[in-house]
Amino acid sequence: MGWNTWNKFGCDIDEQMVKQTADLLKNMGLINYGYEYLNLDDCWMEEKRTSDGHVVVSDRFPSGMKGLGDYLHSKGLKFGVYSSAGTHTCAGRAGSLGYE
Repeated sequence: MGWNTWNKFGCDIDEQMVKQTADLLKNMGLINYGYEYLNLDDCWMEEKRTSDGHVVVSDRFPSGMKGLGDYLHSKGLKFGVYSSAGTHTCAGRAGSLGYE
């Protein structure tokens, strides 16, 4: 099982909120009941890619995806990251089509 940012926060997400959620999943013991994923949904990335095609992580995640992933792993969680199979996500951010 997992917990997804979209269901509660939509695009109103940032690194601190995700870390606090990971702490709650751990401290409330939900990991012991099968919660193993924390899934970062839409809006973690910017609307445009770099000139060489890389996704740009929003500045709301100052540690980047690696730093956030390391934090989640330290809590015993697996890290899920959303992207769209199209050119744009539902919220209009950069999608994966052509970059898989």
